[in-house]
Amino acid sequence: MQPHEIKPDTKLCTILGYNAQTGYSRKFFNKILKEAGINATGIALNIGDEHFEFTMGSVGASKVDKMIIEKEFAQKAVPFCDQLNVTAQREGRVDFVEIESGKVHGYCLDDDARALFDAPEFLDDQILFVAKMMLIANRWFDAPIDTDRIPLLIAQ
Repeated sequence: MQPHEIKPDTKLCTILGYNAQTGYSRKFFNKILKEAGINATGIALNIGDEHFEFTMGSVGASKVDKMIIEKEFAQKAVPFCDQLNVTAQREGRVDFVEIESGKVHGYCLDDDARALFDAPEFLDDQILFVAKMMLIANRWFDAPIDTDRIPLLIAQ
């Protein structure tokens, strides 16, 4: 979705990373939404290490209610979460956060992504990554989860 396509009814989320604008999270997340015909987009927030603490420390009081965390900040985001799902606790990193009543809830989707496949041990990191983006798009915007589409999304 291009900036001029964002309308007042467009649903938004944030993607946080060094190069969130051109990163894989935004690329695949927005492809999934567009393919599903969903009027939503991930807005990139490019930051460096020097701004990470301030950004995550204030996210609970901001208007942001959902944020994908790029891999470079996945471990650093954990201490800023008030609550973590079981997988995030075990792995020590988060894929995304949701903010409810000023509390930051962190989630890692490794287990959920693997559960989508009959033989997850044969999957590569890119397939699992796109599966995670599908899971997030489904959670936030009811996008369909169709793992058969993952190779086509990667090839585009």
